[in-house]
Amino acid sequence: MIFRKFVGLVAAFAAIAAAAVMCTVALAFAVYAALRDVVGPAWAAAAEAGAMALVALIVALAVTRKARPKPVKGDAQNLTAKLVELARERPLVAAGAVAAAAAVVIKNPRILTAIIAAAFAPRPPPPPKR
Repeated sequence: MIFRKFVGLVAAFAAIAAAAVMCTVALAFAVYAALRDVVGPAWAAAAEAGAMALVALIVALAVTRKARPKPVKGDAQNLTAKLVELARERPLVAAGAVAAAAAVVIKNPRILTAIIAAAFAPRPPPPPKR
């Protein structure tokens, strides 16, 4: 049941990504066609490349701005902060650790099932205030 939900979410994200790519390509063709007669084919292609680079920059800034973990009150060095710091200092070590973890998860489906179950499990209610 959990695996089916996970596969459904992956399929939904893939469909959304495919639709976004199709819209981006259609927009690129429309901008090129509009500019081709005004400034010529070479400058229209350059303007289109610049516009798409600007869109990519805006999306990258929006995504990376939200990717920074918020510090936990009372704990300056929690596990997430340590892992993010390690990845920033030594990206090759972090990539190797991710690859090793992926190899272990792929070889043992029980671990993959446990990770998926933990990811989609409902959060426990907060403890009552006294």
